[in-house]
Amino acid sequence: MIKHIVMWTLKDQAEGAGAEENGKKMKQMLEALNGKIPGLLHLEVGLDVFQASPAWQVVLYSELESRDALQVYQQHPEHQRCVEFVKKVVVDRSVVDYEI
Repeated sequence: MIKHIVMWTLKDQAEGAGAEENGKKMKQMLEALNGKIPGLLHLEVGLDVFQASPAWQVVLYSELESRDALQVYQQHPEHQRCVEFVKKVVVDRSVVDYEI
């Protein structure tokens, strides 16, 4: 199993909306991938409630069946639609993948 974790810092304003609204949209878009991509076992998105520093405002936690399933997920058209939006609204990103 692969655990795939991504954290983002959002732009203050992008795509006609503020960071909070864009974070909520990211959450909705990404969580809608559940059940749509083979090998994706679980995906959840959290929004920072304590305004931590450094400011990672959105975090994605997902579980995938295998390394191959992670590749399928990353290349899947539904995921790529999310990526298009995310790239427009984020200023920084960090990711870690690990296998258990």
